[in-house]
Amino acid sequence: MDKYDLCVIGGGPAGYAAAMRAIDFGKRVLLVEKAKLGGYGIYDGALASKTMWELSTRIKTVKEEIGQDKRMDISFSKVKEIINEALFERKFQLSCHLRIIHAETGLINYEKGTASFVSAHEVKVTKDDGSSFIVYAENTIIASGSRPRTLPNIKVDEKTILTSDGILHLDKFPKSLVILGAGIIGCEFATMFSNFGQTKVYLIDKADRILPFEDQDVADVVATNLEENGVVIHKGSQLIRMEQLGDIVEYEIENSDGTREVLQVEKAMLSIGRVSNVEQLNLENAGVKMNTNGVHIIDEDTRTNIPNIYSVGDVSGHLALVNVGEREARHAVVRIFADFPVKPIRYENISTIMFLNPEVAAVGINEQIAAEMKIPIRVSKVDYSTIARAIAMRKTNGFFKIIVSDDDEMKVLGMRAVGEHASSAIQAMALLIYMDKGIDEIAHMIHPHPSIVEGIQECVRMLIGKSVYKSSIFKDKLKCYRRTVGGEILPLHEELTSDQKNLERV
Repeated sequence: MDKYDLCVIGGGPAGYAAAMRAIDFGKRVLLVEKAKLGGYGIYDGALASKTMWELSTRIKTVKEEIGQDKRMDISFSKVKEIINEALFERKFQLSCHLRIIHAETGLINYEKGTASFVSAHEVKVTKDDGSSFIVYAENTIIASGSRPRTLPNIKVDEKTILTSDGILHLDKFPKSLVILGAGIIGCEFATMFSNFGQTKVYLIDKADRILPFEDQDVADVVATNLEENGVVIHKGSQLIRMEQLGDIVEYEIENSDGTREVLQVEKAMLSIGRVSNVEQLNLENAGVKMNTNGVHIIDEDTRTNIPNIYSVGDVSGHLALVNVGEREARHAVVRIFADFPVKPIRYENISTIMFLNPEVAAVGINEQIAAEMKIPIRVSKVDYSTIARAIAMRKTNGFFKIIVSDDDEMKVLGMRAVGEHASSAIQAMALLIYMDKGIDEIAHMIHPHPSIVEGIQECVRMLIGKSVYKSSIFKDKLKCYRRTVGGEILPLHEELTSDQKNLERV
């Protein structure tokens, strides 16, 4: 029986990161992946969908510049060709890197197959041809990922009624598409298909608004742009039924006022969350515990109830994001092999990107969460229309919003960026959250001009009462206020007098 210092179950972003971090410690590693190396980080997931998003936004921008010219339409086969080129490039990088590491160090073995526990230290690997073998692993990291959630009363064939696993494998743009679920993934695909302008998109949202986990102002901007792009949002609607009738999908919804509608579309997509891949692991043989719903593996700072077994990525049930999975995986390896104390992972400074129209980036808490946690906060908000670079780009749809503690320290608690370059602007604030710092560092920096991030500096200056533009003048563009535990909104600074306003204008 072969022995390994570490067995990694799953070769997606988290599993691959874990294996490579263990190499840094000079440990012998077995990496097991049952399908495709790179997992959802490449295939039918992050890289594939974001490649499509990038293409769709370019098409939309050009159409806006020259008008809705049919000659700008692109076939879905061409879209898939461009996506596949991106996937091949990334897959080639990973596989070549893995082979060279194996050849040069001899520390890592890669096996394509299904892994399952025989005991806490024994892992069985079953190959596609039915053959199998058992290895001894001193430690194991479970990074088996997740798959799209489905509903028992809706038959998914990945051809007419699809999930994110099948939506990118269509032969052509559907003339119409309904998406069930208005979270990030649902809104992203609604954005992409509506951007191309060849599909009438319907979005079923059982809540009163899309993106219910975000603040109202963020959701409103995204919803308005989707609707301007032709998307029909069924707000506050409950799906009664969805079924395939020949080559079409018929669905019935009940609206918030009790009325019902029956509509027919060419394709349907379910975007209602994801389910951990744990069924084939035989966790009971190792004694690993799941949560009460049997959905996620229970862990404490990546370690399960079995001391030598760790859980990372989607299967751990924290945040189903590539960067989170990679971070957890690297952290787990350090916990296992380092001979020094390791600080626990902090999730509050994790940055996220929502590939919508416009782009949305987030870190830390929002106003909604602050209210739920009963935290008094100070908030500043700068509209993109006051930022020189956004004006130059003719991309003035969006805003920056910074949330800080309601005290003299004004420590950064969260930020939301909605608009062009949003994802590039978030990281500085994430660093301040990680360092438990206030806003002085940002306020006194000299930002490049013209740049989108100057809007962040104005947000900070507003909080300390030193902004160039005063919120009392541009009340519709700039906001600066306190939000109490009770939800009361109070001005952070005194309103300017008429004479002062005239001086400001001068």
